[in-house]
Amino acid sequence: MFDRPDSGARAVLVHLSLNAHPEDLSELKELSKSAGAEPVYVVTGSRSRPDPKYFIGTGKLAELKQIIEDYAADIVLFNHPLSPSQERNLEKALEVRVVDRNGLILDIFAQRAHTFEGKLQVELAQLRHLSTRLVRGWTHLERQKGGIGLRGPGETQLETDRRLLGVRIKQIQGRLKKVEQQRHQGRSKRKKAEVPSVSLVGYTNAGKSTLFNVLTGAHIYAANQLFATLDPTLRQCVLPNDAEIVLADTVGFIRHLPHELVAAFRSTLQEASEADLLLHVIDANSDDRDDTIFQVNQVLEAIDAHEIRQLQIFNKIDLLPEITPHIDRDEAGHAVRVWLSAETGAGIELLYQALSELFASTRVKRYCHLLPEQGGIRAKLFKSGKILEEKADDQGGWDLLVELDKKHLGLLKSIEIKEI
Repeated sequence: MFDRPDSGARAVLVHLSLNAHPEDLSELKELSKSAGAEPVYVVTGSRSRPDPKYFIGTGKLAELKQIIEDYAADIVLFNHPLSPSQERNLEKALEVRVVDRNGLILDIFAQRAHTFEGKLQVELAQLRHLSTRLVRGWTHLERQKGGIGLRGPGETQLETDRRLLGVRIKQIQGRLKKVEQQRHQGRSKRKKAEVPSVSLVGYTNAGKSTLFNVLTGAHIYAANQLFATLDPTLRQCVLPNDAEIVLADTVGFIRHLPHELVAAFRSTLQEASEADLLLHVIDANSDDRDDTIFQVNQVLEAIDAHEIRQLQIFNKIDLLPEITPHIDRDEAGHAVRVWLSAETGAGIELLYQALSELFASTRVKRYCHLLPEQGGIRAKLFKSGKILEEKADDQGGWDLLVELDKKHLGLLKSIEIKEI
């Protein structure tokens, strides 16, 4: 086995078009750069099916070996998932480190995770990935030896590695279960308070974190790179109609997202699966726009979030001079798409308008009459709601028209009211 190279390693990228289906390689290049590698050459080819031993054919293997020598490459990155045996065979033949697409994404996630929960989730995914790659990992200790002075402790090094991996995986799962319970309690409190939950979802680098910062005034890290932010963030957001929502920024999706990551990040993605609304952020300037929408919906289906109402946000229209900010509506007049630029702020007011329309039902209007001795309730109404009309009567009381969020209706229990 070969050690993982340091950041800045010279990488040769490999992609095969299987069944004559070409694929844009720009994403592979961005992934390699995000991992800290320096792409120096891209090897492409086509096959009807992968070679069972090397994934690529022997002719392409010889070509790849020569390219590694010519460009003094340190690592080979495959744009495909490799079996453990294919990875080992390639490393033995090429004499450099070989990382498949899943391992590459896991490595990027390991760099991006900063919170306790995020680090646990990444480690769990890495251990699950590694557990399939322990076969013949320690050939010098793989067999038990007999004879005087050569008897082992009763298990091979491979068995020890597997046992330790299993113990660590159980420990992480136990800690993540506690974190998931805490998140569930937080969601339960918000539902009890009838505060709607809105989750930002979308393909990685679509601009979710930038939009999140604009809407909430937060300052979470946002950059023009894949998986710039990994850890989930929740913030309260007040809409122009004074309705309150909780906005959650989630991890970006990607095509062929490793199943280890989907499983490990299920507690984080639970914010999306239990949201009242999904803001599906889309890079309007992307040539693969339709495909990325499909890929995001595939992941949403995997986490049982595909039936939640969506509002599509077509972001980055500042890169499309012919597009102006606007709202697309369905036949019933409901907003289904908002075109905006989170970078410049163009169209943000239209998003606020659409969200206010969607969550207008959380606020109600009431006529009420307050007696002179109920001045304390009047003060609470001013603090918790919006007083649309107020008129003092001859007895020192007040006739009010108030607009309140449903969670504050308890203030009106002891008041004479008339629903509008």
